[in-house]
Amino acid sequence: MSEIIKSILNRSSEPKLAEPAPDAAVLEEAFACAARAPDHALLRPWRYLVIEGEGLDALGRVFERAADSSDPLAPKAEKLRKMPHRAPMIIIGIARHQDHPKVPAIEETLSTGCGMAFLMLALEARGFSAMWRTGPVAYHPAVREGLGLEDNESITGFLYVGTPTVNKPTISPAEPKDFVAHWPSA
Repeated sequence: MSEIIKSILNRSSEPKLAEPAPDAAVLEEAFACAARAPDHALLRPWRYLVIEGEGLDALGRVFERAADSSDPLAPKAEKLRKMPHRAPMIIIGIARHQDHPKVPAIEETLSTGCGMAFLMLALEARGFSAMWRTGPVAYHPAVREGLGLEDNESITGFLYVGTPTVNKPTISPAEPKDFVAHWPSA
């Protein structure tokens, strides 16, 4: 079994992440991997924000703006403010939607999502772990504004990155026979 296949089959989200976070050289390599995502018409429809240190506090304040006291099911402001401190680094994937006659916006979003997955696998290959999150904050106008997103941009996810603090039990893999069919069927 190749190292790539083994890495993919053993990948899992890590909810408890600590220092150290990847250094500049590891990040450069990981972003080079992200840039190899499928990209119809070579639009390079992605950009990333790396947040660490005091930036996590600033991101918490941005998340806090998404609190909705009128919704009893919505996360409370304090919880939102603390969310970025679940890891020493957060990488935000942002899809940049461009008008192109052959490339619909969904393809740009999918390309950015593929880049996020490649980024995560590259970081894991260097001994780090990650958890990809979205949730209501990814789509909230106050968060978009606080991060400086343009009208043609959308968040594809928040990649929480760091060093795992616990050894999680292995997750039973999904069986391809449960979700794959051949079409047309025989």
